[in-house]
Amino acid sequence: MRRSRLLYVPFWATYAFLYLPIAVLVVMSFNAGESAYTYEGFSLKWYGELAGDERVREGVVNTLIVAVGSTAIATVLGTMLAVGLARYSRSKTLDAIALMPAVLPDLVLAIGLLIFYGMIQLTLGLYSVVLSHALFSMAFVAAVVRTRLTNSDTSLEEASRDLGAGPVATFMRITLPQLGPGIVAGALLAFTLSLDEFVIAFFTIGNAEPTLPIVIYSMIRFGVTPKINALAAILLLVSFTAVIAGQRMTKIGESRAQD
Repeated sequence: MRRSRLLYVPFWATYAFLYLPIAVLVVMSFNAGESAYTYEGFSLKWYGELAGDERVREGVVNTLIVAVGSTAIATVLGTMLAVGLARYSRSKTLDAIALMPAVLPDLVLAIGLLIFYGMIQLTLGLYSVVLSHALFSMAFVAAVVRTRLTNSDTSLEEASRDLGAGPVATFMRITLPQLGPGIVAGALLAFTLSLDEFVIAFFTIGNAEPTLPIVIYSMIRFGVTPKINALAAILLLVSFTAVIAGQRMTKIGESRAQD
């Protein structure tokens, strides 16, 4: 039975609604004029101005510090959490609690973290943002790694234990190599989430130098300019690259599991 072409209309309309604003943003980042809404010709000058903006450079450095630090913590703890939930616990309640930071609204999580830091009298700074982003990203890493665990071959782990290897040796030599693609995919996802995250960083950074999303927020308060479009286009490129790489690593892990 031949499908009606009208069925494709809502499909393509949805894609246009999602990606047309992004395409417009990227195109306007190459605008030669001063307006963010009127295209006056092709130019790379706004990308050059970004390189000379000290505030943007400091925001990039702070964002990378937070993203790398939180990704490292979230990857280690998220992997351990996934293994513990999959191998040593069958509680749906613990599963729900572990994934709760991923489904809670960012605003609720940010306010809760701010209150918690105040209760323990922790001075806010970049390190508090690192810890907050690690908590937020850890749930995503655990979800990705646990999906990889469900597709892994447990017979190799059983054979390792039968041959006298301890739990640590079995994990390091058997389980961890199998989880490699899932761990890398989770780490890339955590890095992308931290790179673009604004709400939690805004509430937990205190008086420290701001991260890049906070810098962008302070810039757009006075209007959108082509320089902001250029900065957003670079962030889009980094985010898309990390997401595509994470998806690729997930597919590699799935193909290895099937082999």
